[in-house]
Amino acid sequence: MPHIVCHYSASLDMPPVLDVMKTLHDAAASTGVVKAEDLKIRALPFTDYLVAGEQRSFFHVSLYLLAGRTPQRKEHLSTALRTALAGILTGIHSISIDIRDMDPQAYKKRLLDS
Repeated sequence: MPHIVCHYSASLDMPPVLDVMKTLHDAAASTGVVKAEDLKIRALPFTDYLVAGEQRSFFHVSLYLLAGRTPQRKEHLSTALRTALAGILTGIHSISIDIRDMDPQAYKKRLLDS
């Protein structure tokens, strides 16, 4: 269920985005807060952006989880993701993580039968 949505500056400082997504997957799964097989990750580049009024590189993660995890578990997950990203995005000016709770009664999905 967890959805990781990445927004990032399309800049020369960016390593291959698939590598970054794999890094996020591994870091999130290693925390025990989410299961590897449940993670969904997608990324969107931006060519037009400003950070503090200047065109500085950025990588922002929004992670959507069903409500119910403690603030401590969410902080552990957020810190693990930021640390992992800092290790691979060494030339990126701004790295940020935002974890959002989703209402479990309002969240609905459909899967095709295998």
